[in-house]
Amino acid sequence: MQKYTLIITEKPDAAKRIAQALDTNGKPTQMKEKGVPYYVANRDKQLLIVPSLGHLYTVAQDKGTRTQYPIFTYHWVPRYEAERNANQTRTWINMIATLAANADMFIDACDYDVEGSIVGYSILKHACSNKESIAKRMKYSTLTKEELEQSYAQALPRLDFALIEAGLTRHEIDWLYGINLSRALTSAAKEHSGSYATLSTGRVQGPTLHFLATREKTIKTHVPTPYWKIAAQLMLDGRVFEAEYEKPIIATKKEAETIQNDCKDKDGTAEKIETRQFQQPPPNPFDIGSLQSEAYNLFGYTPKRTLDIAQHLYLDALISYPRTSSQKLPATIGYRQILRNLNKISQYNKLTEELLAKPQLSPREGIREDPAHPAIYPTGKKPERELTEPERRIYDLIAKRFMATSAEPALRQTAKVTINVNTHHFYLKGIQTLKEGWLRFYQPYVRTKEILLPKTSEKQTIPIQRISIEDKFTKPPPRYNPKSLLEKMENSCIGTKATRADIIQTLYQRKYIRDEKINVTDLGFEVTQVLENHCPTIISTEMTKNLEEEMENIRANKEKKEQVLAKAIEILEPVLEKLKNNEKEIGKQLANAIRKAKLEERIIGTCHACGSGNTIILHSRKTGKRFLGCTNYFTQQCTASFPLPQKGTLKPLNRNCHSCGWPLIQVRTKERRPWNLCYNPSCPSKKE
Repeated sequence: MQKYTLIITEKPDAAKRIAQALDTNGKPTQMKEKGVPYYVANRDKQLLIVPSLGHLYTVAQDKGTRTQYPIFTYHWVPRYEAERNANQTRTWINMIATLAANADMFIDACDYDVEGSIVGYSILKHACSNKESIAKRMKYSTLTKEELEQSYAQALPRLDFALIEAGLTRHEIDWLYGINLSRALTSAAKEHSGSYATLSTGRVQGPTLHFLATREKTIKTHVPTPYWKIAAQLMLDGRVFEAEYEKPIIATKKEAETIQNDCKDKDGTAEKIETRQFQQPPPNPFDIGSLQSEAYNLFGYTPKRTLDIAQHLYLDALISYPRTSSQKLPATIGYRQILRNLNKISQYNKLTEELLAKPQLSPREGIREDPAHPAIYPTGKKPERELTEPERRIYDLIAKRFMATSAEPALRQTAKVTINVNTHHFYLKGIQTLKEGWLRFYQPYVRTKEILLPKTSEKQTIPIQRISIEDKFTKPPPRYNPKSLLEKMENSCIGTKATRADIIQTLYQRKYIRDEKINVTDLGFEVTQVLENHCPTIISTEMTKNLEEEMENIRANKEKKEQVLAKAIEILEPVLEKLKNNEKEIGKQLANAIRKAKLEERIIGTCHACGSGNTIILHSRKTGKRFLGCTNYFTQQCTASFPLPQKGTLKPLNRNCHSCGWPLIQVRTKERRPWNLCYNPSCPSKKE
């Protein structure tokens, strides 16, 4: 049988693009056996391109039950052996093994980052019978034909084993911490209550939840302190402006009233006029964190959603690899060619023509670097399908950001007028754009203030209409949202660019947190309290940060995997022993919190019939059907009840119907998209 080169990719979409790029005629043969797709391409020799389904191998304990802890012995196994819902991976692994049997050359073409490197290495080692030592490595940042051809022609002679070692260590440490700590919490709760509920924590999840719980405590214990603010409403050029008082905070009401009386019925005099021009440089190109933050600010997309959308755009060869921490755009990506490609898209051609007319292109860069990939940039390739609205938004944002980095700085000017009112000073401030520069390229995503002041001269008399006093109270720090929490994780050096969004999603799924402005639930508080009381090192940012640094040292060949694993276990062992010794106390604490959390999930809101009870989801003992009833039913004080759909899952939305003010419930079924239900039988919207 003819020998061929076997190319392993991370996902089916990537396999298709690589096959089309490498086939001489651009028309590879698509094959499918037992549901596994792969491609046959002809180039200098026959190529078989087969995709993975992400991770086909994972970490599992050597022996013992699923509830046993502590567990410190483990090995890598096919996912179908460790996970109940991963049986499809068995077929995938068997097919790759069959295709590997007649291959005489192997190329790892998975994504060039830690996770992709582990995916490719594991398949080559286990499914392909130890071919990891002879395999070559394709390195690319976009799925364009030109870059894939170059990546194949200039394939690296071997895998990056230092990167792989660092990745394997991270997975194994995260498994050790996650499996042991999660089992400790889950087992303690089950022993006390007799019922099972999944609880989890881990090396990154614990500190992240602790950030949130600490902020929530600060908010709840905040005591508002009164203070006063003074402003002057004045008339200039027929327009009313507001000027700030020289002291931003007045500590007592008496002082505020004294200032007000001093300025009453007095005109002001323009004592000093200061203007300053400054250049506002273009923004840095996007790394994944800044893209997630910007998409949240502009569109309200969660970090996880933004990453998923960017991944789709990458697989369509529209943008470069998104899971990058780089803010660098090396000249090797070909700035002009990207702009020429974008020029073929009508909405960008005027902007690209202006940039292409420049004799030299020098994109502004940030300080962060990623050895695997550059910053995120558009390829300029036209979409082969109609993009969804979210995809169009994210693509446009990336394209505009890329163009803005090569544009000229914006020229802006600030103005400050100092107004003397009976020896008291007020400041009138303005800001305007004199030359747009990069701002024009980044529209409509620019968020700049424009406050134009009329022409004013020194010693000019300025009529004061009124001096206002505003009562204020100090506020607690704001709650985290998914964007600010992701930034906190990034600044604290916990988690990775690829995993932070998933950690936040897990906290929601575990019901430790809720809402967009993140509230920590009672269950989240109790889990944090248990960890604070019994294993404070686990929620220590310092411990997590140190482990991250040690894993980077493995990547830089400064430390050995075995040493880092030994240190991690050394920290973990006494923690688990303490949790085991205090299992009864912990179990009682967690079981009560779980029971309360389950009850809260069923509460829809205050009962509109009696006003004192809560409307709650109940099940009939006779029929098993669910309905809404009042908690006062159990004390015979209220008999109100309302029917519910019997199919699908129900979720209280914590907001009210705009027509009648009753609480809304979201209904999710397989048959249709989620819809909102107002259970008020007399709601005006139902009559409409």
